[in-house]
Amino acid sequence: MDMRLEHKACEVKTDDTLYRIGMFAAMNHVTVKTLRFYEEQGLLAPALIHPETVYRFYTLSQMAVLHQITALKQAGFTLDEIARINSGADEEALLMKKKAELLAKIAELTGQIAAVDGYLSKKKSGLSSPVLIKTIPETTVAFMRIRLEAYDALFDRMPEMGALMEKTGCECALPEYCFTSYPEPGYKETDIAVEICESVTEAKKETGGLRFKTVPEIQAACVFHRGSYRTFAESYETVLRYIEENGYEIAGEIRESYIDGVWNRDDESQWLSEIQVPVRRKTV
Repeated sequence: MDMRLEHKACEVKTDDTLYRIGMFAAMNHVTVKTLRFYEEQGLLAPALIHPETVYRFYTLSQMAVLHQITALKQAGFTLDEIARINSGADEEALLMKKKAELLAKIAELTGQIAAVDGYLSKKKSGLSSPVLIKTIPETTVAFMRIRLEAYDALFDRMPEMGALMEKTGCECALPEYCFTSYPEPGYKETDIAVEICESVTEAKKETGGLRFKTVPEIQAACVFHRGSYRTFAESYETVLRYIEENGYEIAGEIRESYIDGVWNRDDESQWLSEIQVPVRRKTV
C-alpha cells in the first residue's frame, strides 16, 4: 500500500483557531490558574467563553499578548503597570521609569555588597572597623599649607595653627572635624606638602598663614585606625585594596581625620584616626 495515499497533511491552523484553556496554557508553558488570574485582572480575556459549558477558548494571536505580559513581569513591572500599558499608556516612558528604578536598586545592592566586603576586610586584617563608603558633607575649613621634613613633625606644627585660629576668633564647627590632606601626589619621605584643616562655623579674615575655604561634599572609602601613626601603612593597604577590588578609583586628595591623639591620650594604643579616600565608580 502506498503510504503517501493514506497520509493526510496536517491542517494549517489560522489565528482564528480556538484552543481550550488547558491546551493554550500548555502551548505557552503557563498554568491554567495563571490564565484565569490574568483574566480576573483584566490583562488577557479569553477570545470566547462558551455560553453553555463556560469553557474558555483562546486564539494564536493572543500568544503575543501573553508573551508581553510575561516579559514585562520579568522586567519587574507590576500587574497594574502592565494593565496601564495594555490600556494605551506611554510604554516607552514607563520602560524608562522602570529602568531608572532598577538601576537605583542595583546601586543599593552594590553598596550592600561593598559593606559586606568591608566587614570581610576588617576580619582579615584585624582592623577595629570595616571599610565603609560614606558621604562626607561640604564644610568650611580654616587651613594652613605647610611643608614637613618628616611626618612626625606634623603635630609639632598644629599648635601654631591653633594660635592663629584663636587670634582670628574662629569657632570650631560641631561635630569637630580636624584633618590633614596631601595636595601633592605620591609618597615622599621628606619635603612633604600638607594642608592642616579644621572645620569652622564661618570664614574669618586671613591671618599669617591661616586661610579659609569650602571643601566639597565627597564620597569616600573610610576606615578607622586605632594606635600609633607609625602603623598607618597597614590601614592604607587595606582601604586601597578594597577600592581596587570593588570597582572604585581614587577621586581626590586623601584625608586623615584625627579624633583622639597625642593631645588628649597618653596611651598610643588609644589614639583614633580615620583614613578618608575620595572615590568614584570606575567607568567601563
